[in-house]
Amino acid sequence: MKKILLGILMGAFLLSCGNKEDTAAKPEGKKVLSVAATPEPHGEILKEAVPLMAKEGIELKVEIFNDYVMPNKVLTEKSVDANIFQHKPFLDNYNEKNGTDIVDVARSYTAPLALYSDKYKALGELEDGAEILIANDPTNLARSLILLDKNGIIKLKDPNNVVATLEDIVENPKNLKITTITADQIAIRLKEVGAAVIPGNYAVKNGLNPRESLAVESKDSPYVNIIAVLKGNENDERIQTLIKVLHSDEMKKIVEEKYQGSVMPTF
Repeated sequence: MKKILLGILMGAFLLSCGNKEDTAAKPEGKKVLSVAATPEPHGEILKEAVPLMAKEGIELKVEIFNDYVMPNKVLTEKSVDANIFQHKPFLDNYNEKNGTDIVDVARSYTAPLALYSDKYKALGELEDGAEILIANDPTNLARSLILLDKNGIIKLKDPNNVVATLEDIVENPKNLKITTITADQIAIRLKEVGAAVIPGNYAVKNGLNPRESLAVESKDSPYVNIIAVLKGNENDERIQTLIKVLHSDEMKKIVEEKYQGSVMPTF
């Protein structure tokens, strides 16, 4: 009887040891980070970051969307872990309208809005009565007016009003004709007017570089692009690693070589 009992106990001990060995042999699950983005420039920049994230032990998956609705929708649905495509005023408006709780955790790279001209080489050359084209959508309209205000071309009632309209102009010393049209048409019509304020993505598309513009948005603009996550995930190790990689000197060099100044770090 004692021999039988001893055999049972020894078997249980060996089985227990065997289980411990199996558990220890199992590799840890691979870390994966899924990020939603629009194609240019954010999607392309994230693709460049894939091998850098791999060095940090994280597989970066880039989900590309061609509109400004889905990146926030899939984030809210938790289909992705973060997104990069929007600025803070856009995010605030989205949260307010949709009752969502998306927060920004860091600044990213931005194709800045800038004032371009084929006719003038400097702001001081702008002639009285010259026509300036700006975008007619609410966000880019306000951005354009704020840019003109900060460069002394016009004066707004409130230069920090992110929903400013033409009615908010209180001074226009050169009697400039400010015309609003759809953003995608501005660069096409640049040669027809004195100057035009062109959003960064359309500037890149049409081969324009802010380094050759009359005026460009500064890094302290509220319209710089951000990395966004659901509230509560701000300190996620994978998110913090992404920020570190995107803000690294190596990544800044890659972006500079790829875009030659048309896309800038804003952090």
